[in-house]
Amino acid sequence: MTPFDYSDVQGLAAYGYAKLVEARFCLLRIRDAAAARAWIASAPVSTAERRQPPPETALHIAFTAQGLRAMGVAESTIAGFSDEFLQGVAGPASRSRRLGDTGASDPARWLWGGPGQPPDLVVMLYAKAKLEAWTQVVQSGPWSDAFDVLTTLETSDMGGHEPFGFADGISQPAFDWERQRPVPGTTTAYDNRGALGELLLGYPNEYNKYTDRPLLEPAADPAGDLLPADDDPARKDFGRNGTYLVLRQLEQDVRGFWQYLDQAAEGNARQRYRLGAAMVGRTVDGDPLIPPSGPAIAGVTDKPGQPSNAFTYDQDPQGVQCPFGAHIRRANPRNADLFGHPGGVIAGLASRLGIPRPRLHDDLMASTRFHRVLRRGREYGVSITPEEALKPGPPGAAPRGLHFACLCANILRQFEFVQNAWLMSTKFDGLTDESDPLLGNRAPVGDCPVTGYFSIPREGKLPRRLSSVPQFITVRGGAYFFMPSLRALRYMARGGRSSSAQ
Repeated sequence: MTPFDYSDVQGLAAYGYAKLVEARFCLLRIRDAAAARAWIASAPVSTAERRQPPPETALHIAFTAQGLRAMGVAESTIAGFSDEFLQGVAGPASRSRRLGDTGASDPARWLWGGPGQPPDLVVMLYAKAKLEAWTQVVQSGPWSDAFDVLTTLETSDMGGHEPFGFADGISQPAFDWERQRPVPGTTTAYDNRGALGELLLGYPNEYNKYTDRPLLEPAADPAGDLLPADDDPARKDFGRNGTYLVLRQLEQDVRGFWQYLDQAAEGNARQRYRLGAAMVGRTVDGDPLIPPSGPAIAGVTDKPGQPSNAFTYDQDPQGVQCPFGAHIRRANPRNADLFGHPGGVIAGLASRLGIPRPRLHDDLMASTRFHRVLRRGREYGVSITPEEALKPGPPGAAPRGLHFACLCANILRQFEFVQNAWLMSTKFDGLTDESDPLLGNRAPVGDCPVTGYFSIPREGKLPRRLSSVPQFITVRGGAYFFMPSLRALRYMARGGRSSSAQ
């Protein structure tokens, strides 16, 4: 097999840039396509190549469907992308309902990216220090003629914690860059590794299939910028080594979160932290509520002194240690969907009545390995401690939250499935009347008029059930982007367009 070409992949797919603590995301509209192509041709886009010493700056570029059109990419080429990307995150109302983007989070209320107002592209800047100087370098040359800046998303360094105060970014899938993983589905053991085609377009995914993407006739690529399609060598692959970027601005009500927990804990500080950990599934330091045990997990290597990711839910079938509805259990059920770990209405009812969960295989959740995403978010605003959050905020305090960013090869099956079926669903793992305690939208869903509960199973007792859980997160903006390979960027910079794309 030909060695993988890391130089063709934008580096965000390989690195989170934890040491590049300064970052900003520029949301742009293309004013002049020729100038935009000239800027892209000279832009120092970072790649997935490993460099020593590590770089002190990074730059990434991704386009919406509207942005590809503004760049002059042929409509027949754009049509090869997925419907979700073409429609956009603020597209059909049905998508907003599935994602929980209703009420205060309705796209019509967004600060950016609302209906009919997507940016054309995002330029993501990272720096170890001196971000302003790096920004000036990037925004030189044709930049001012090429783009209008819609808004700039500034970020903060909260020391590895998200605004609620919990350690973040601990659990990530390990993608099989060298394509050496055994055939998917040959084992029932939980495996943190994922097929490369779950991250990048142009490679087999967990179904051993290729995700749809634009394939071009050779005549459409006279300069030979693009690689042949792995599954159709007679055509050129515009999507290969590219990925989809989901970017959403999530404003977090940190004071509301800790004040609600304090009320539920009747002012007991220790209990307040325990309730917060139950909602998250980890302590504020990031330690999982289920101690690591059992055999090693493929694709997981815990680092000394860091929170563990080497655990499954085998030793917690009743959800007593980590509640079934905890955020980390919803976002990544791990092995809870394998045979012997039933979910569904029967199992959920038994849990709420304090009856040991039956070993039945009723409506098991879809396998986790089909729905992993790679998270690359950054916090924004000024962090406050849980103790500070218990006090009233100053008038006109600036908002804080997370610029959620994730990469995946299939927006519908990965990001949208997790958001809809696991985070927003009131039927997750047999639960009712409750969605994700952190991300959930408390508006009525279908036949569930009340969605503000959170259940905490207890050994030998009925579960404790918190009620009237507020909505802690409000969506303020969002867009779906395509992050091209370096070859595809060169192709676009040459003004490549043709009606012969399939």
